[in-house]
Amino acid sequence: MATRKRKTVYPPARTDTKPAQRPGAGPEPYVRPTVATIDLSASSGRAGLSVGDRVRIAGGGLYAGEIAVIEKLTSGVIPAALVRTEAGRTRQVRTIDLEPVAREG
Repeated sequence: MATRKRKTVYPPARTDTKPAQRPGAGPEPYVRPTVATIDLSASSGRAGLSVGDRVRIAGGGLYAGEIAVIEKLTSGVIPAALVRTEAGRTRQVRTIDLEPVAREG
């Protein structure tokens, strides 16, 4: 007489060890601190800027607080300007992050 083949047993899935979460129960989902925040008012830009104007770079970032001169303005979904800082470095900045300053002289 032939022996019967034994049923194959697989280990439980790793995802099976966690109990199912009910909506609204338990801790709130973890939000990464590095997630970028989007400023929806940036799409309106800042009015009154033109090429050659002296501006201060506001907001955060590498050149924040530096004085710069606008070299090029670009329109789009978020208006931006190519600026050259007093140190000679160039950077693309949202126009909402530029503050006009008085010309020297």
